[in-house]
Amino acid sequence: MPANSQLAQINIGRILAPMDDPIMAEFVANLARINALADSAPGFVWRLQADDGNATSLRPYDETIIVNMSVWTDPDALRAYAFRGDHVAIMRKRKQWFAKFAGVYIALWWIPAGHIPSVEEAKARLEHLQMHGESAYAFSFKKLFPMPPSE
Repeated sequence: MPANSQLAQINIGRILAPMDDPIMAEFVANLARINALADSAPGFVWRLQADDGNATSLRPYDETIIVNMSVWTDPDALRAYAFRGDHVAIMRKRKQWFAKFAGVYIALWWIPAGHIPSVEEAKARLEHLQMHGESAYAFSFKKLFPMPPSE
C-alpha cells in the first residue's frame, strides 16, 4: 500500500559571489551531476528547477540566497542522498561557496503524496521553524516527526 505522505524539504544558502563568478565555478560545474544523482536516487520524487535544470536562478529571498527544494518518499531516502556519496563529498567544500548562515537554513515537513510544494509554502515552513522551533509543522533531521497517519 503506498504511503499517504511524502517528505518535502527546503534548504537555503548564502552564496559568496554571483553564480558566474570564478569563486562559484566548481559548484556550478557540479550542479548537473549532483542533480542527476538526486533524480535517480532511491526515494526521490521531485525537485525545484528552472528551465536550465537547477534552481540557482530562482531567488525568493534576495540575490545572495539560493534555494533548493525537493520531495522524497521518506526521511531515510533523503538522508541517504544528502549525507552519503558524491553529494556529501561536494558539500564538504561548501565553505568555498557559501557564507555561514546565521539562522535556520533547512526545514522538513510532510505533504500529501503527489502534492508539489510551492516556494511560498516552503518559505513559510522555514520561517515557522526559525520562530517556533521543531514541530510537526516544520522540523529538521535533529528531531524528525513521524509521517501523519493514513485517513
